[in-house]
Amino acid sequence: MERWNPAIGDTLPEVERGPISRGTLALFAGASNDHVLLHIDSDYAKAAGMPDVFAQGMLVMAYLGHLLTSTIRQEDIVSWKVRFVAITPVHATVRCSGVVRDIVGRGGERCAVLDIAARIGDGRIVLSGEALIALP
Repeated sequence: MERWNPAIGDTLPEVERGPISRGTLALFAGASNDHVLLHIDSDYAKAAGMPDVFAQGMLVMAYLGHLLTSTIRQEDIVSWKVRFVAITPVHATVRCSGVVRDIVGRGGERCAVLDIAARIGDGRIVLSGEALIALP
């Protein structure tokens, strides 16, 4: 993969995952060792006041990680962070996007600052964040 050299306003190709099934939640629970019952047991989730189980935040964060690495070399990702904004319900389709907000200097290196987000079908943002990408 060649190094990415964007301009302000450039976007990453959108990544779409889902719909998130109960099977996806169970498999991710096993892979991540995140067995919180709110994510895998409908009766438990409903007793806790939720309408149903919902996705692990780290599953959706992994989708955002795939957004970055599908275009950008892993070694060029200086840092990235997210904020969990809303719950991602079971059966949701997640669309991940990124846009270059700025090009900055950092320690003598040029870097792109990206705004990244994960949205579900109704357009609601469930994760928002920022990534810093080293440029050639």
